[in-house]
Amino acid sequence: MTAIVGLARGDAVYIGGDSAGTSGWNLSVRADPKVFRNKQYLFGFTSSFRMGQLIRYSLDLPTPKGDLDRFMVTKFIDGLRDCLKSGGYARKEEEQELGGTFLVGVRGRLYTIQDDYQVGSAADGYAAVGCGDQIALGALYATAGRGVRPKARVRLALSAAERFSAGVRGPFTCKKL
Repeated sequence: MTAIVGLARGDAVYIGGDSAGTSGWNLSVRADPKVFRNKQYLFGFTSSFRMGQLIRYSLDLPTPKGDLDRFMVTKFIDGLRDCLKSGGYARKEEEQELGGTFLVGVRGRLYTIQDDYQVGSAADGYAAVGCGDQIALGALYATAGRGVRPKARVRLALSAAERFSAGVRGPFTCKKL
């Protein structure tokens, strides 16, 4: 449960996230952030704090070169899969390998990585994942073209998700790449 919000604007990517850690009906506010940098990448994760820890501290990727979409679908995902497997997080269901869900910003682009390792890029230039995703997306849509600065849009989307989703809690972290 969470809300992770990303916005690409110009050559910059903004990703913000909440601090909720949930298990069933239990909620704790975590001090370890869901949004962080790892070299030239900006990440915001949902799914599991273990997955986020592996991405933050174990994922070692080269600098992307050439066609960024091709790099993300191949070298990035291959490195991610290896990292999650060696860290004991990746799992198999009905012979399909699964990881987790997160946003990643790199070279001014925003990508959504789904638990089946699908790489997505939203045409609108913004995305959200977690239990508050639809609420956050509505806030991002409503603020588009209204002159609201990108970081403020991300924070408004997180605030809306916190207001209307039981699995989202501040404080919020918002970073720019």
